[in-house]
Amino acid sequence: MTPNGKPRTLFEKVWNSHLVRAQSDDAPAVLYIDLHLVHEVTSPQAFSMLRERGLTVRRPDQTIGTMDHSTPTTPRNELGVIPVSDAMAARQLDTFTRNCRDFGIPMYALGDEHQGIVHVIGPEKGLTQPGMTVVCGDSHTSTHGAFGALAFGIGTSEVGHVLATQTLLQNRPQTMAVNVNGRLGDGVTAKDIILAVIARIGIGGGTGRVFEYRGDAIRSLNMEGRMTVCNMSIEGGARAGMIAPDDTTFAYIHGREHAPSGADWDAALANWRGLPSDDGAAFDKEITLRADELIPMITYGTNPGMGIPIDATVPAPESENDLNRRIALDKALTYMDLQPGQKLLGKSIDVVFIGSCTNSRITDLRQAAKFIKGRKVADSVRMMVVPGSQQVKRQAESEGLDRVFRDAGAEWREAGCSMCIAMNGDQLEPGQYAVSTSNRNFEGRQGKGGRTFLASPLTAAASAVAGAVTDPRPMLAGLT
Repeated sequence: MTPNGKPRTLFEKVWNSHLVRAQSDDAPAVLYIDLHLVHEVTSPQAFSMLRERGLTVRRPDQTIGTMDHSTPTTPRNELGVIPVSDAMAARQLDTFTRNCRDFGIPMYALGDEHQGIVHVIGPEKGLTQPGMTVVCGDSHTSTHGAFGALAFGIGTSEVGHVLATQTLLQNRPQTMAVNVNGRLGDGVTAKDIILAVIARIGIGGGTGRVFEYRGDAIRSLNMEGRMTVCNMSIEGGARAGMIAPDDTTFAYIHGREHAPSGADWDAALANWRGLPSDDGAAFDKEITLRADELIPMITYGTNPGMGIPIDATVPAPESENDLNRRIALDKALTYMDLQPGQKLLGKSIDVVFIGSCTNSRITDLRQAAKFIKGRKVADSVRMMVVPGSQQVKRQAESEGLDRVFRDAGAEWREAGCSMCIAMNGDQLEPGQYAVSTSNRNFEGRQGKGGRTFLASPLTAAASAVAGAVTDPRPMLAGLT
């Protein structure tokens, strides 16, 4: 509550507690940043700016570097080294190493036992905590909002500003409550929730807003499912996505490397319990979905808002009242070589990719492995399984998940962004179709001329076995 007794949202509580200077009519707010994550792709110009201006990094202890976008995921050689064959990627990684060394920033380098995707290693190391402000030069920083943090992506010039000042200029966004009530059915996952949300509101439905995900279905998700939901908030146009912390959150954080301990843990816990939105807190907008009405989702077009229930048909451009949306849909269907009224079920595919900062955590891999155990990947399909971090990889191997995937005919890779962004040798060939657990299906996103259907790990695994887009629910029968 505010001093005058007005109920506050989770967003308001985090925003207000980090204001260095409030927003005015002629200037944005100045926001203090608790955690700054940097990687090799969006940081070089920012470090160059520091050098040109003779500046240092204001809080290297609150800055963490990781290599993930340009890193290959091919197996290590006999010396335990992952070779980097792409010259541009090698230059990026070398430059990043020098920048982190010169400015005193801790870094998880390629080959480090803790290396991985920035939005996977932050939470697993306990760096991400409730009530924080977290930024990174990467769109999917919203992932960290699953912990009740205000987390969002920033541009290259902003990366430089945060490095130099540990603050950021920001206009205060509006809020939007996304309520998902009821219970999810078998075969319906966190990925299906967020694809359904984006299909409902469109890719611009959250512009200028921070989502707060609420409701029974959200509360029932484990932390990794919550991260999946928050990860794709940006695909609905949102500035960030947040979920109020609860006992599930606290149990996940407790005991991790950078988590508070002892008396500090008790103090942090007392603070975190006060973060959830107050009863009666007002949102600028609100939508509600029924979890028990959701079924597995899949995209058909070239943005994540072009999604349908897996048993539905591809819509016709004529069904769109808005001219711009009609043109965009017609262009997308041409690129995807799909016809209005066509069902995606049974559509032959070439590649299945399980990975990315959306779906590369241990529970994602367990879901897929449980489904695929004792089955074989179709001869016509290449299946790539890419853990989100070396820690996830080690845990999966300790549980025998790697053997399950290999026995089925899938490739088991090293940690990294991999085919999600196709910057590292892992990519589709022109004209190939992929079922992917990543977050974007833009033209060429996974390789020039490649065509991407976004889906959950369960749908991806089912499609790998069938060799075509497949509803996982009938194939779940008998699994325990």
